[in-house]
Amino acid sequence: MEIQTGSMPRETLKETSLQPKVAIVLLAAGMATRMGPNGGHKLLAAFDGMPLVRRSALIAMGSDAASVTVVVGHRQDDIRKVLVDLPVTIIANPAYPAGMASSLTTGFAAAAADDTEGVLVMLADMPGVTTDDLNRMITAFRDANGASIVRAVSQGKRGNPVILPRSLNDAVLRLEGDVGARHLIETSGLAVTDVEIGDAAQIDVDTPEAIIAAGGTPAGTV
Repeated sequence: MEIQTGSMPRETLKETSLQPKVAIVLLAAGMATRMGPNGGHKLLAAFDGMPLVRRSALIAMGSDAASVTVVVGHRQDDIRKVLVDLPVTIIANPAYPAGMASSLTTGFAAAAADDTEGVLVMLADMPGVTTDDLNRMITAFRDANGASIVRAVSQGKRGNPVILPRSLNDAVLRLEGDVGARHLIETSGLAVTDVEIGDAAQIDVDTPEAIIAAGGTPAGTV
C-alpha cells in the first residue's frame, strides 16, 4: 500500500478553510494483553516494512485532518521512538491501565486546543484503514456541516474509525472504564452517517495470529 504524506495544494487549503475541521486522535496506549507473554507489542509489528503505529500515524498525517494527536501509555518509550521524527503531537495517558475510555478522553481533551469541529478517533491497530478511507469520512462530516457523527462500517456492520462532533465534548470526557464511543453514539440523539470502508472497519490485530493474517510480522520475529 502506498502511503501519501504530501502537503495539500494551496488551492485545496483555500477551498477547505471555511469547512468544518477535523482533528485525528490516534489511540496507541493499550496494554496488548492478548499478544501473550512473548508476543511482542502489536503496535511494533512490521507492516509494509515499518512498525504498525508509525504506519498508522503516516496514514493519518496524509489525510485532510487539521492535526494528528497520538495517545501513548503502555511501552510508551518504544512507541515514541518510532514516531520521534513525525510532526504529530504525542500525549501520555498515565491512566491507560484503566481502559480505552481514559485514552479517548485524554486525546479528546488534547485535540481541543486545535480548534476543530470534530475529532476522528482512530485505533492504531487497524492496518486496513487507508488515508482515502479517512478522507471520505472527513468529507461526510463536512457535508453534514459538522453536526453528524460519522462512523466507518463494513457491509453495514458498525466499526471504526469514528468522527465525533464537538457537541459531544462533555459526554466524551465523562466516559470511564474499558469502553469506547459506541454507547455514546447510540445514545447521543445526533444523526449518524455511515461510511462503507469494507473489511478495514472490522480488522484489528490483537494477537500474533491476527497480525500474520493481516500481512504483518510480529515484533521480535524475522
